[in-house]
Amino acid sequence: MGSSQQAHRRYMLRFLPITAAYVGGIALASALIPDHAPADARTIAISILPGLAVIGWLWAMGRLLVELEDEYLRMLEVRKFLVATGMTLAATSMWGILELYSPEVPRLPVFFVMPIWCAGLAVGALFNRLTFGGIGGDTDKTAASGTDRS
Repeated sequence: MGSSQQAHRRYMLRFLPITAAYVGGIALASALIPDHAPADARTIAISILPGLAVIGWLWAMGRLLVELEDEYLRMLEVRKFLVATGMTLAATSMWGILELYSPEVPRLPVFFVMPIWCAGLAVGALFNRLTFGGIGGDTDKTAASGTDRS
């Protein structure tokens, strides 16, 4: 198994339990925090749990970048992150201004920023596929085979 495949395998071994913790934290918050609950210590503590998982995801993504030895694959991952970040910043900024000046527009809960960013990762992978022929990850045979990427 190549080093990039090993790096992605380790990433998935980190990512999957963190995802389970995130989903569990959301389920726990949904079950234990009623609508319009006061912001007491219990509510805040439960609400922090999914945020800790988000920090875990960011750490796992950072570790992947550090562990990837192939600079082409690293660049594809960084491009996905940049597309996701740009899409998220643009969408939330536009919607926020619309909310600010148009009171009839429904409010976008801040909770949705992370799911928007994750959707942006998929858009970034598609962008990589369309512009470079690879999406990153250990499924990118062009980089793994060592063929010319120009």
